Amino acid sequence: MADPHGEVYLTVDLALRAGEILLGSGAGAPDVAVSMRVITEACGLRGCVVDINFTTLAVSYQATPDSPPETHLRQVQRRGLDFGALTAIDQVVRDLAAGRIDRAEASAAVLQLQSTANPYPRWVSTAATGVMAAGISLLLGGGWLVVLSTFCVAVLIDMVNRRLGRRRIPAFYQQVAGALIATAAAVVLHLSDAPVNPSLVIASGIVILLAGISLVGAIQDALSGYYVTGAARSFEAVLLTGGVIAGVSMGLTIADNFGVDLVVSGGSVGLGALPMQLVGAAVASTAFAVICQVPLRALLACGAIGLAAQLLYQGAIQARLGPTAGSATAALGVGLVAYALASRVRVPPLVVVTTAIVALLPGLAIYQGLFLLLGQDDTTGLFSLLSAGSVAVALASGAILGEYIAQPLAREARRLETRWAGPRLVGPLGSVDRRVRRAGARRLRRIVAAQGRDARDEAVRGDDDPDEGAPEDVSPS
Repeated sequence: MADPHGEVYLTVDLALRAGEILLGSGAGAPDVAVSMRVITEACGLRGCVVDINFTTLAVSYQATPDSPPETHLRQVQRRGLDFGALTAIDQVVRDLAAGRIDRAEASAAVLQLQSTANPYPRWVSTAATGVMAAGISLLLGGGWLVVLSTFCVAVLIDMVNRRLGRRRIPAFYQQVAGALIATAAAVVLHLSDAPVNPSLVIASGIVILLAGISLVGAIQDALSGYYVTGAARSFEAVLLTGGVIAGVSMGLTIADNFGVDLVVSGGSVGLGALPMQLVGAAVASTAFAVICQVPLRALLACGAIGLAAQLLYQGAIQARLGPTAGSATAALGVGLVAYALASRVRVPPLVVVTTAIVALLPGLAIYQGLFLLLGQDDTTGLFSLLSAGSVAVALASGAILGEYIAQPLAREARRLETRWAGPRLVGPLGSVDRRVRRAGARRLRRIVAAQGRDARDEAVRGDDDPDEGAPEDVSPS
């Protein structure tokens, strides 16, 4: 006989395990909450309360008004950008909501995913980091020697940060070390009189380090009403960005003490260099998708949308909208097309959005602001850093606004949009199929009814036994 309490536990455990993977892979809190509710409803548990608090997931369920509620907690141990695991869990949730699999099959799929290696080995991810940095330097107008230099520097940064991560060094110090390596490499190239623009080497390293920060998820949490989680994730993003700033500042200070003057300058950024900029953006977006373990079927789409984002940005710049408005315009366009494109390659829209805007991160603006601050030009340097921060926020908020506009236009999303407000960057866009919900509820009722019959039969057998319940004859000795 199946135990209803065991069924409740297994369902809640499935929801918590799936939520842990989604939240730890970069999904926003509202997307994780909806996915967990979909799992519990598909398995017959109505009215579950899901709460997310940065690193803690909680599910509370009360079977009847006169029964005590039970609450289960799970803590997220690891956070990062793992779009391969995120895509796999998203597909499991969709299959469960559509009735293609049951709870046992979904649990087996989640457990198998937790023990499965990433689709790309480490050396491929490390090489992709170098390719991404080379694409960024090409986007900024660097020549072949700059591209080669940034590739080598990025590979070194990735190898050092992986070793620091294995020793459980906090991410802040990994950011400091990566930025310091990029600056030191630029100083060495400058001292060796190599025909390399040191600004592009440092800027490419900054973009590599900023790309791992889940800014889209932080902005989505804040805009969707998860203020505690949004504030925590925003502070984490600010802290990690501060590590990049600290590492570059240390490198520039050391270089200045030795009399090395690194001049801030960009490459050729005019319309004549537009083809190379588009190629650099496509290469950077595709390489970042490999770093984030995006499935092979979606790599071409990520590169194409990254190229389109850069084209929109350059058009906005030529229209004199400025870097912030231009970044918001490009991100808005990405958000508008990400939903339709992501559904064709069977990945969540978050995957397409995050990889597309990575080439627009303000690495050169951050470096320019730090250089001016160290050069005693505090006003201009501070303005440049604030402008870089506004560009980062514009990218995330523009992409989410595009999803707000695009998703309600889809017929499948209307019911969910009225029930749980906000666009879904991860998770099913329709509520649980009514037949699946009813089947799960009937199964749970049958288990409860069977347990009740067994309890009554046990009571009848106890009444039929004359010795059952008789007081023990205890006589004094």
